[in-house]
Amino acid sequence: MKPQLEETEFWVGTFHGSHDGLSAKATATRDDTRLEPYVWTCTCGASNSFPTEHGVFDTAWRHTHPSRFDRLRSWATRGFRTAR
Repeated sequence: MKPQLEETEFWVGTFHGSHDGLSAKATATRDDTRLEPYVWTCTCGASNSFPTEHGVFDTAWRHTHPSRFDRLRSWATRGFRTAR
């Protein structure tokens, strides 16, 4: 199911996965009225924008499918945050 988009936005792709132990869905869109027209937004609130389509798919995929190193780094960050 495609998300509700603004009139100037075009759907590019959707990535389903998880991070931090929760399910996540990142949606990539293109909007030619923005300075950086390519952007992905995640259900967790994270987003990233790009001037070209290069990098949009790689970063959205990695956000929803973190590597073991990414999961370890996230776990360590949460541990240090709660220790303070």
